[in-house]
Amino acid sequence: MSGSQPSTPDTASSRGFELFARAASGGVLAVATVAALIAGGMAFSAVVVVGAIAALREWHRLINDRRLAREMFITGLTMIAVVWFAREPDGAGLAVAAIFAGAAVTAVSAALRRLPAFWPIPWHALGAFYLGLTVLSLVLFREMPEGVAIIGALFVAVWTADTAALLVGRIIGGLKLAPVLSPNKTWSGFIGGTLAACAAEAIYFAVLGGSPLLGAGLGIFLALTGHCGDLFESWVKRQFHAKNTGNLIPGHGGMLDRIDSLLFAAPAYAGLVFAFPSFGSLP
Repeated sequence: MSGSQPSTPDTASSRGFELFARAASGGVLAVATVAALIAGGMAFSAVVVVGAIAALREWHRLINDRRLAREMFITGLTMIAVVWFAREPDGAGLAVAAIFAGAAVTAVSAALRRLPAFWPIPWHALGAFYLGLTVLSLVLFREMPEGVAIIGALFVAVWTADTAALLVGRIIGGLKLAPVLSPNKTWSGFIGGTLAACAAEAIYFAVLGGSPLLGAGLGIFLALTGHCGDLFESWVKRQFHAKNTGNLIPGHGGMLDRIDSLLFAAPAYAGLVFAFPSFGSLP
């Protein structure tokens, strides 16, 4: 990589261990998530809620100077309400209302603490939307007849794009994608991750009897929205002078560090599927 210092044995060893830890923990989480997805029902809903609450804990701690914030209990209960309503027939509207209500109550809670500045209040409230829209999207997808295949398409694109972007970026290096936001991200990783997601999604659609061309387009769309989610979280961490949102997952950091791409890709995919049902037409 241009301008980088030669790797010392210790640095190379630590990077190797980080990649191993990242692959191992990512594999465990992927297997558990896929198993819950296939099981469906309360199993999948529980995994979604637990993941969302873990991420919200990190979100509010980030805003609250690395200290536990009571607002996480409000947004956590909001996630439970979102899942509850989303699993009911015609409950999507109530789930959206729960997100708005949760954000409003969170803002009031933060305001009542008489914080020395106003800016943390909207940040705390944003957590209800940031996690809530993804929770709603995943649960609504799973309740659909083709829910497993639809969420599978989402995971294939996002996970492939993330993994390929990391590997290609480290192997090829080159120009930085957004050096101010995230010094480690490169254009080679961005392009490599996007193309890998395009190919993986085309294969996924073909295997399930769908259109490979449609799958390729969806792969690019989900990869791009996932990259946006990754960059958004990098920007948020920059605002709060944090390298990671936590240390819950070895090799990844916090839960938010692990699902940042999904938090943009899932709601975007939901909008696409409900606007153009052909993108969700999988056997």
